[in-house]
Amino acid sequence: MPEDAVYEHPLFGGKISSIFPHRFQDISNVREVPDHQEVFADPSRDESLIFELLEFKPDVPDNGSATWFLQDLAREQDAEGCVVIEQSGVLDAPGLMYRNTPAVVSTAVGQMTISKGRQGREAQNLVKVYLANLRLKAVETDVLITAYEPIVINPLSESADTVGAGAAVPAALAGCKPMDEVFKLSVTSFKVYDWSLFGANA
Repeated sequence: MPEDAVYEHPLFGGKISSIFPHRFQDISNVREVPDHQEVFADPSRDESLIFELLEFKPDVPDNGSATWFLQDLAREQDAEGCVVIEQSGVLDAPGLMYRNTPAVVSTAVGQMTISKGRQGREAQNLVKVYLANLRLKAVETDVLITAYEPIVINPLSESADTVGAGAAVPAALAGCKPMDEVFKLSVTSFKVYDWSLFGANA
């Protein structure tokens, strides 16, 4: 099998799916992950992809919602130096239509320094974070798809044991699909098979 073969991964019991590389393994059962999250990771590259279902936040405007969630994420993770590199406008997602209400999608890309798990600030890694907010208004749900790509691994981080300290090896040199492509693919291929997951009458 080629290193970065992609396939459709079932999410939340197969009620949702998304397409991304096979090298990302489900670690939701390995780590203590809340029920509203599913986490996939490639430990050899310290890259991860997280799918999260949240109650819809009506006070957050559609335009810039991904940036708002990115900054909220930085606050939650006690990140330092969070910089928003780019953000998209608001896009319709006709493939995520429920009861004639299409989802609204926006994305943001940022850079921040964060530490893994309970490691302290002295073990922070510099990472690039890609975040998409899919607003499923008909079922009052904000879906977040977040991808983490290490830029510099701190020698004191637990990641250094597997990946090595210093600048991360570029995806192309490792024979892997670049993280920005993994992120775009996971967002554009996101499908809901069973809307009852959100408490909707299908």
